[in-house]
Amino acid sequence: MSTNLIGIEETKARALADQLNELLAHYQIFYMNVRGYHWNIKGDKFFELHTKFEELYTDLLLKVDEIAERILTLGYRPVHAYSEYVKLSQIPERTSVTDGRQCVQEILDGLSALIKLERNILEASTAASDEGTNSLMSDYITQQEKTAWMYSSFLGE
Repeated sequence: MSTNLIGIEETKARALADQLNELLAHYQIFYMNVRGYHWNIKGDKFFELHTKFEELYTDLLLKVDEIAERILTLGYRPVHAYSEYVKLSQIPERTSVTDGRQCVQEILDGLSALIKLERNILEASTAASDEGTNSLMSDYITQQEKTAWMYSSFLGE
């Protein structure tokens, strides 16, 4: 059994890198969607949502970089073509969304997709004894569960 530079079994590292590339694609599409919501939001909650969306996309951009660097740490290359992101992501591109409630619902849908994938990666990273990926996914899940609760509360759910 061969291991990579950081001591992760090579086949498990490859599988984790593949899952992380899928997560990276989800984040990139989600990031662009939230950026579009920020730019195009209209209505009586404009100021509140415009600010919240900026906070969210700023956080997403940091996570995009962390995920790409984790893939590199595992010894693999992060995908970096938007066409690949569209193929790999289950989060659809959103265009021309201006209604605040619709934006928030689509953010909740995106967070749900991210959390689901992160839980799968957390399971795989635990099995691979990959504490670095494990810690990253655990932190993301904790943060995003709270964010989902807050956006859900905004909708009155």
